[in-house]
Amino acid sequence: MTDLAPSRFRPVVGLVGFLVAVAVVAVVGSLAAVSAQDEYLGLRLPGWAPPSWLFGPVWTVLYVLIAVSGWLVWRRFGVRGASRELGVFGAQLVLNALWTPLFFGLGLYGVALVDIVVLLGVIVVLIGMFARKHRVAAWLLVPYAVWVGYATALNAAIVVLN
Repeated sequence: MTDLAPSRFRPVVGLVGFLVAVAVVAVVGSLAAVSAQDEYLGLRLPGWAPPSWLFGPVWTVLYVLIAVSGWLVWRRFGVRGASRELGVFGAQLVLNALWTPLFFGLGLYGVALVDIVVLLGVIVVLIGMFARKHRVAAWLLVPYAVWVGYATALNAAIVVLN
């Protein structure tokens, strides 16, 4: 009887683990972005730059999609069956977590641009890797790739304009 309880709750515990990992990335970003809105509004921005209030809701949705995507692959294959994919998943989380401190915390717009270009490449690779394992998991990452592509262009424009 006790052997059934852990396996029954394993998927839920796994989902919570993925949500917590992504939440840590979000917290790192929010701590580094305490004055982000003021800094963002103080930058010379291209005409197509989004309003500062849009970032929070967009990233909230994206972080949930990212967590569910990773969880789906983990749930189907486990760590052993998807170790490379989950390693790349972890790498994109680290790159994601680094961007906000680089950009807003340290004002290193050019270094942040390098980080986000690499992040975008890793996300595209991850989508390809996940597509071979779990199509839904791969598709859940597409909005993330699109947003990071847009953010990459915005970061590049900020480097040029400032």
